[in-house]
Amino acid sequence: MVNISESASEKIQEMLAAEEIPNLFLRIGVQEGGCSGFSYGMGFDDEIHEGDSEMEIGGVKVVVDSDSMKYLRGLEIDWKESAMGGGFTIHNPNATVTCGCGSSFRTATDAGNPAADPC
Repeated sequence: MVNISESASEKIQEMLAAEEIPNLFLRIGVQEGGCSGFSYGMGFDDEIHEGDSEMEIGGVKVVVDSDSMKYLRGLEIDWKESAMGGGFTIHNPNATVTCGCGSSFRTATDAGNPAADPC
């Protein structure tokens, strides 16, 4: 299960509404690459694929592909405001190593495929 804070949920709903596309949802995934081995992907989509897991979290429809789910169980997404603006933060309890930019990770059992270039 993925967790989304109330502030992140509100921001995602605001962004979805601004898109003005019916049936749009948040897709979260993982792909090989990044400086630590895996990179997060988060964006809007309107197509469900075979094997996708669908869930409703804080009023947001979230879809995760079957390959990514094992890396994202317990994932926490939050929205933080700061003097420099705001942004999403991700806490992944499965990650044993993360990069400095916070968008790349590896787990205790899978190192993925680290990219030659840093974040």
